[in-house]
Amino acid sequence: MSLKIRLARGGAKKRPYYRIVIADARAPRDGRFIEKVGTFNPLLGKDDPARVTLVTERVQHWLNVGAQPTDRVLRFLDAAGLAKRATRSNPTKGEPGAKAKERAEARAAAAAAAAEAPASE
Repeated sequence: MSLKIRLARGGAKKRPYYRIVIADARAPRDGRFIEKVGTFNPLLGKDDPARVTLVTERVQHWLNVGAQPTDRVLRFLDAAGLAKRATRSNPTKGEPGAKAKERAEARAAAAAAAAEAPASE
């Protein structure tokens, strides 16, 4: 049985509230879980200590048993010092795609041609 430490959504529409749970990887997101090990309230400020609460002993136990945290939960565990999250670096993320580059080059060529035409007359 593959175990995940993940978020289960609760709360009302447009008012999310999440439980941090240990669940079988095949179980639905808000479905059956094994144990609740914390909460996450995204509506609170990032500096609010009640934004993320964890039962550290139980989380450590499940990590030792082999439960795999999801990416978002791994961020919480890294902030709490329970697990290490490797930083990601994607320097090309904000770079435009191939077609956008072609359009920009075509626009630049057209602008250069337009700037050159009135100067020669």
